[in-house]
Amino acid sequence: MAVRDRALRAADRAGTAAGLTTAVVVLMAGFALIGVGVAGAGGAVAGIAVAAVLTAVVYACCDRLALSAMLARPVSEVEQPELYRLVRELSKAARLPVPRLYMSPAEQPNSFTVGRGPRTATVCCTEGLLRVLDEAELRGVLGHELAHVSGHDILAASMSAGLATVITFPAALVRLARPGSRRPGVPAARAAGGSGSGLGRAESLLTLVFGSMAAVLVRLAVSPEHEYRADAIAALLTGDPVALASALRKADAGVYGSAELPLAPDGRRLSVGHLMLVGPFRLEGVARLLATHPPAAERVRRLEALAGYRR
Repeated sequence: MAVRDRALRAADRAGTAAGLTTAVVVLMAGFALIGVGVAGAGGAVAGIAVAAVLTAVVYACCDRLALSAMLARPVSEVEQPELYRLVRELSKAARLPVPRLYMSPAEQPNSFTVGRGPRTATVCCTEGLLRVLDEAELRGVLGHELAHVSGHDILAASMSAGLATVITFPAALVRLARPGSRRPGVPAARAAGGSGSGLGRAESLLTLVFGSMAAVLVRLAVSPEHEYRADAIAALLTGDPVALASALRKADAGVYGSAELPLAPDGRRLSVGHLMLVGPFRLEGVARLLATHPPAAERVRRLEALAGYRR
């Protein structure tokens, strides 16, 4: 059984690496085509060089890009002693280094993990998550995030988020030019105010164009199967699949969940949506293209099946 498990993990890592490599190759090909259109054969070489530099920069800064997109800040043990206790216990059980902990001011209950590997992993929770979940549910969510670390998913997910952020940067610039830029916890319906202005229309158009390009890279690098696998590993790690199922229900369809309190899908936040515990956006427009999460109801069903529930 252990040999089979190691073989499956090795196959998953190989598939993740292949997806990330394909995404980088597609990015370079896109820049090469742009270079050809601008300056011919010499432009293609310059485009590939620019793409290579951007990839190196994203590799070095992917975690910071994702955290800044959600306005996350480091949280100390004095502020959140229970959160630190749970993370330490789960990290010890999973034989992983204790990750850094950040917090986002978003009201929506959600979480994500970024980094280049176990030693650079960072777990970020929203304020809404800590407010809505009880201890057992929070333990299940943290187990899910650490499962991504042990499964070596975070490099591909973080890199794709960084590359998507670079691609959607023009739309983010237009958004910054608009008055009243909003915090990430504001519902999409309220954040859409003023979209009829010239800058609002320009942002929508750029988000559609560049967001579609970013969606290709994200889908190449990230598989929905990673979420199912992380759920299963978290259930084994915590010994309580029902608690994680309950947390998923609250995060997805609860009073403060993504269905009732979706984030505004603009600019940089679009690029990090696939990192989240559950999809943070209302599935319409470009957000639908960037959606990589399997249905929360199916994830809950599988977790309850692990607990022996029958339907």
